[in-house]
Amino acid sequence: MQSSATRVLGKSEVAVTVLGFGGAPLGNMYKALSDEQARQTVRGCYDAGIRYFDTAPLYGFGLSEHRVGEALRGQARDKFVLSTKVGRLLRANDPAKLDSGQFEDSLPFEEVYDYSYDGVMRSVEDSLQRLGTYRIDVLLVHDLDVWTHGSDEARRTRLAEFMAGGYRAMVKLRDEGTVRAIGAGLNETAACQDLAEAGDFDCFLLAGRYTLLEQGPLDTLFPLCEQRRIAFIIGGAYNTGILATGAVEGAYFQYQPAPPEIMAKVRQIEAVCARHDVRLPSAALQFPLGHPAVATIALGMRAPAEVAQNIETIAPAIPADFWAELKQEGLLRADAPTP
Repeated sequence: MQSSATRVLGKSEVAVTVLGFGGAPLGNMYKALSDEQARQTVRGCYDAGIRYFDTAPLYGFGLSEHRVGEALRGQARDKFVLSTKVGRLLRANDPAKLDSGQFEDSLPFEEVYDYSYDGVMRSVEDSLQRLGTYRIDVLLVHDLDVWTHGSDEARRTRLAEFMAGGYRAMVKLRDEGTVRAIGAGLNETAACQDLAEAGDFDCFLLAGRYTLLEQGPLDTLFPLCEQRRIAFIIGGAYNTGILATGAVEGAYFQYQPAPPEIMAKVRQIEAVCARHDVRLPSAALQFPLGHPAVATIALGMRAPAEVAQNIETIAPAIPADFWAELKQEGLLRADAPTP
């Protein structure tokens, strides 16, 4: 599969490469990296034909947006697709008073949730300045889910706030051309379903929920989105690591050590891989792209070597018999489209 091939995001006119760049590592997620390494990674993607770049204010509290924008500066604006997110404003504060969580050596800001009309408008203005651009191609409302807000009640309260305010701002920005497509960046299928039913969106970035290990969106979400011409950007194709490393000691699944049942299932998938001479990471990257609603996979990358590795990983042809055996063994849903 050619990483630089393009697909259109839903009913928008935005075409993205099937392999995209996820900007969380450039916010020093889990481990700090230098400005030069960040620059080389983004430019390595661009030079290799990867032209979809996703970031967010949350990633390093502005650091990822600064780095992505700086690295792409000087490239013709119509030669790449840029997405960022709204839902959090950044407020300056003394670093000694801040807990940056998973982002090391982040910028001296703290997050303030704001899904209102004015909050979204301010967030976009701030992002345009950090990115050093006049246009955002894909604008995603970020983390309207239980994972972030703690309960379904809290999620629904934030959703109501967004639909009454921030959503209207996003539609206005799309109508004016400041953004070209709108959607959401989420970790939960139910949150995507609610938004798809509530508004007129072009795409969703869904992380960790449509992979070799999880196909829940096939039930109702994907059929609804196909009907409404909403495309998907898939994040977390490796389910936080286990589909890249295999069922090794210390493997991670969904940000935690993989439980025994997941380890056992991955070992079964690895056995099928061995019989067909297929690498597990290649199957993990290619599988989501078999669904017609999926436009691209966004992978977090932190070094030029990772860029080259991911391009190599997604490339090999995978025989149809491999996918058929996964289904016969009950390791993949029978109704899952495959590449």
